[in-house]
Amino acid sequence: MRSIKVIFSAAGLALVFIMVTAFIDMHYEKKIRNIQQPVDRNGFAVVELFTSEGCSSCPPADELMEKIQKENQNKQVYILAFHVDYWDHQGWKDRFSDHDFSLRQGQYANWMGLQTVYTPQVIVNGAVEMVGSEQGRVLQAITDGLNQAVTSSLTLHYEIKDGKLLIVYDSAKKDKKSELVLALVQRSASSRVKSGENSGRALSHVQIVRQLAHLRMEDKKTATFILPTDFDKSGWELIGFVQNEQNGQITDAARVSFDQ
Repeated sequence: MRSIKVIFSAAGLALVFIMVTAFIDMHYEKKIRNIQQPVDRNGFAVVELFTSEGCSSCPPADELMEKIQKENQNKQVYILAFHVDYWDHQGWKDRFSDHDFSLRQGQYANWMGLQTVYTPQVIVNGAVEMVGSEQGRVLQAITDGLNQAVTSSLTLHYEIKDGKLLIVYDSAKKDKKSELVLALVQRSASSRVKSGENSGRALSHVQIVRQLAHLRMEDKKTATFILPTDFDKSGWELIGFVQNEQNGQITDAARVSFDQ
């Protein structure tokens, strides 16, 4: 979201502001490096970022996701970057954008009673939302998710054959009000933006959702993705999670890395 800059006329006050800001940044930088899985808990954090290459406010949120990805190898933190398409008419078309991702964000607005959608927005476990660049709130939401005591039962298995990803899944949770959401994720990519609000910038992205599927929990326990032409086993993964269709809350999650 665009922010308003306040100019302080008093040099002393400005210096204090800079020192306090630096202290806060150092505190949260340390916290990013130390997100740990609580003992004797199976908590998780599904972190959904709604972003766009056409939004000048989005790069800081993308950078935060990259920091969390790089500095934590916690398998219970699942980052998903959804590139929405409603910025595409502002002078730059995001090559990762998809209208289905905009619809997903709109569904969250309905679930949460929000008046509008915006970028960058982060939603954690389908339950809480915040501005995607608000580092402190994002990290606190992740910590809260990891501290939950949950019973995980979702398992994912796959086979790659003839340009297709064949997925076999299972879950002991048979709630008819929930669905299984499967996301094919590209771990990293970069773009050089030539027009629009980020014109001239080289942008870096992580955990880009390239395909999304929704399956009823009582359906057959298989799914298929047609793999993109740029698919590479070493740089992609599959993330699945169980989501309540009435309120959006996520109750289970799992991941498959193709390079293991």
